[in-house]
Amino acid sequence: METQPTVARQWEEQLRAVRARIERGGGRPGVVPAQEARGMTGLAIMEALLDGRFPYAPIAETLDFFLVEVEKGKATFQGTPQAKHLNPMGTVHGGWHATLLDSAVGCAVQTALEPGYAYTTAELSVNLVRGARLDGGPLRAIGTVLHCGRQLATAEGQIVDAQGRLYAHATTTCLVFEAR
Repeated sequence: METQPTVARQWEEQLRAVRARIERGGGRPGVVPAQEARGMTGLAIMEALLDGRFPYAPIAETLDFFLVEVEKGKATFQGTPQAKHLNPMGTVHGGWHATLLDSAVGCAVQTALEPGYAYTTAELSVNLVRGARLDGGPLRAIGTVLHCGRQLATAEGQIVDAQGRLYAHATTTCLVFEAR
């Protein structure tokens, strides 16, 4: 079994490698160009994000988290809470957890979509079960699709640390529709 410092180090190395690949691809924040994405599967769009061919979401810079892995039906984001993510009581704001989870579960749904389809979050339910700390190291939000149909998709997600401890979990229902 790998130790927490080893896993955390591997996570940080993976994040550095992803960021470097995105920069080589022209990495910048922005919006996926609709014309280019129109004929692509959701998974191909997400892979283009990871390669830097498409811009990454501006919220990633705002809240300091980043997409690190995708596969069909799954998306993983990594972030490390910082002082600017604290609420007035000195703990990591629940909105940071919620946004990280919304990104993971929503992007997991994106990976399951056929060409010409898009999604939007219709419902997100988040449960915080452990407070994140500024000195706790990186956290990962892992989103997994439960069902993806022509009109609705559902997914679940978890935020965990390098030791596998659960910090928050979520479920989502997304509306699936033909992209314009």
